Amino acid sequence: MRTRAILATIAALSLLTTACSRADEGETSTGTTAAENTSPATELRLGYFPNVTHAPALIGTDKGLFEKELGDTKLTLQQFNAGPDEVSALLGGSLDVAFIGSGPAINAYAKSKGAAVRLISGVTSAGAQFVTTPDITKPEDLVGKTVVTPQLGNTQDVALKKWLADKKLTGKVQVTNMENAQTLDAFKGGQVQAAWLPEPWSSRLVLEAGAKVFVDEKELWSDGKFPTTVLIVRTEFLEQHPQTVKAFLKGLVASIDYADDDESDAQAAVNRQLEKLTGKTLKPDVIKRAWSNITLTFDPVAGQFKQLAKDQVTAGIAQTAPDVAGFADLTQLNAVLKEAGKPVVDAGGLDKK
Repeated sequence: MRTRAILATIAALSLLTTACSRADEGETSTGTTAAENTSPATELRLGYFPNVTHAPALIGTDKGLFEKELGDTKLTLQQFNAGPDEVSALLGGSLDVAFIGSGPAINAYAKSKGAAVRLISGVTSAGAQFVTTPDITKPEDLVGKTVVTPQLGNTQDVALKKWLADKKLTGKVQVTNMENAQTLDAFKGGQVQAAWLPEPWSSRLVLEAGAKVFVDEKELWSDGKFPTTVLIVRTEFLEQHPQTVKAFLKGLVASIDYADDDESDAQAAVNRQLEKLTGKTLKPDVIKRAWSNITLTFDPVAGQFKQLAKDQVTAGIAQTAPDVAGFADLTQLNAVLKEAGKPVVDAGGLDKK
């Protein structure tokens, strides 16, 4: 009997110790611990563009700022030329995190009925212009002309078509899509008379092809702020690897801080990466002009996403405005910003369904 009593006491103490241990680790409703539910990812697959509007991606890559924060997580880079292709990669599961335009970001969220992706940070505000040949002096001069955007349904495509609708020019202008480098050549050759482009391509058309700025998109938005580039993540990746997402966001914050602290070297870093990705660097006057037109920011300007969704209807890209409720999850970003002593970012109501 004494032996049974001793064994019973040992069993009770063992249960108590286990219960305390689980409480310390944060037991979930399923009986597993938080540590068991999530872990750092072995790999993070990142998508971005060789554009100045994706400068933080280029700076972070050039300076090794992402890898420094990611530690043992392997960073795999994938280059894209326009948002819709990047959306396909995200929804297909071959990409985890993406620097992307606001229009395709909304489309990714809408196509998956709010399930596949989350908006986790801003990247760049402004940095897109509508440039034309010098002889175009008023909207009506565009009738019958060929106007280019990077890709059907991308951020600049929506902006152009919304503007044309506002000017009652829908159907009176030939809108086509080209890769940015082809647009430059076509403009020089006279096949294209206007283009709505992100930086540095609008600057290249102005400085290298004799174009003029017809509309600077920031003039169309309150305080000149609109989300040109944002950061989104696959929802599944965010849920499985919040530590990795937070680490990557630390790298993003470090990249933007680097640009703020040393603008000249940040531009040099961007140029090195552009040469690596495209085989060419930007001329000093081009990168200087392009840089002056953008604002690097963690703020996704989330309050404007509802209007951006409505603009897709006006532009004829969507029949109904995509529902963006619940799109934003800035939890990890704001945790990083708090730790760095920086102001947190407002989700603009997009964090609620």
